[in-house]
Amino acid sequence: MPVDLSLYLVLDPALCGGLDGMLRVAAAAVRGGAGVVQLRAPGWKKRQWLEAAQALLPVCRAGGAKLVVNDHLDVALLAAADGVHLGQQDLPVAAARRLLGADALIGLSVSRPDQLAAVVPGVVDYLGVGPVYATATKPDADPPCGVDGLAAIARATTLPVVAIGGIHAGNAALLRTAGAAGVAVVSAICASPDPARATRALAAAWISPPWTAPV
Repeated sequence: MPVDLSLYLVLDPALCGGLDGMLRVAAAAVRGGAGVVQLRAPGWKKRQWLEAAQALLPVCRAGGAKLVVNDHLDVALLAAADGVHLGQQDLPVAAARRLLGADALIGLSVSRPDQLAAVVPGVVDYLGVGPVYATATKPDADPPCGVDGLAAIARATTLPVVAIGGIHAGNAALLRTAGAAGVAVVSAICASPDPARATRALAAAWISPPWTAPV
């Protein structure tokens, strides 16, 4: 399935201000250039997940973006979302592929090179690698892997790698040079007073030459 992974929004209901805010932020981000929107709402009940996914789907469709549900295969299926993103402790990606079919977009979180041994291309479409930098968005995240850790994973796989964790317009281009196919962001867009402008800034930064210190 053709998908633009270069700018990937992970929605946070707390930062967005609930479902209405998530819809507003998603619409603005899609207009600004986000190619994927992920629904992630820890602590929500399944009914809330489903209602949010169903409401987000037409917003994403209108802008040509893909809607991905974090963890919950049942919600992705019921909402007819484009796919799921799974963590290391979630259901196996092979099971997700059997349930969702060949056309679904399936991502897997990876934080260390040794976790690549269980990754089968053709089952997984992309890897979410991180956190690259320290982040308060996900308190239970693994320790930051850093730019070097991201680069090591990118070199060790043929799958596209999406960097996540502490990413903003000031460091996006550096991650591209380290081998990332895209960046996933939460607070850089969800906490912005102007999500569309923040998205455009990230999109522009992604294609800009990385800043380096003068010699």
